Amino acid sequence: MVRGQGPRRPGTRPDATGRRAPRERPIRIAVTAHEETAAERWLRTLRLSGFSVILLGLLILAVIVLAPGLRTLVEQQQQIAALEHTAQEGRDTVTHLEAELDRWSDPAYIETQARDRLLFIYPGESSFLLTNWQAPEGDGDDLAPTTQIRATQIDWLGGLLAATFEAGLTDATAEDLPLLPAGVFR
Repeated sequence: MVRGQGPRRPGTRPDATGRRAPRERPIRIAVTAHEETAAERWLRTLRLSGFSVILLGLLILAVIVLAPGLRTLVEQQQQIAALEHTAQEGRDTVTHLEAELDRWSDPAYIETQARDRLLFIYPGESSFLLTNWQAPEGDGDDLAPTTQIRATQIDWLGGLLAATFEAGLTDATAEDLPLLPAGVFR
């Protein structure tokens, strides 16, 4: 190596005089990068220290330890609500049965129930039972007691004549004829 010439640097070449030519500087081109979103900026600036990692670990551990207890608490609250609902239904039933017991202590109610359910009558009274009786269709407003004479809505005379002619003109035996409930005409 020649004195005064120092070690060769890469990228420089000595010229004819022995001096090195200055190296060309790189050209810088401006490039625009995409804009960061707020989340990207927050993640880029996020720094986790040892304390943050320990605190995060304790938080995860607390969730793991407390989750089963919280689930048990919620299940117990649901069971308590269901039992309270059942107890309220029982109290309502008791109230209803007490009211029923109070009604049965009334002699007029007992008499009405004996007449309706058991068909009891007092000595000297007559009881009439209607079999195959069908209530007329409608709201029943036209069945209220009145002193006026009303026209029937059933053609009983036509039904009687039809039954008479059918019975008299048929060749079928009594076993072949269909049985119809009382009061029903074809």
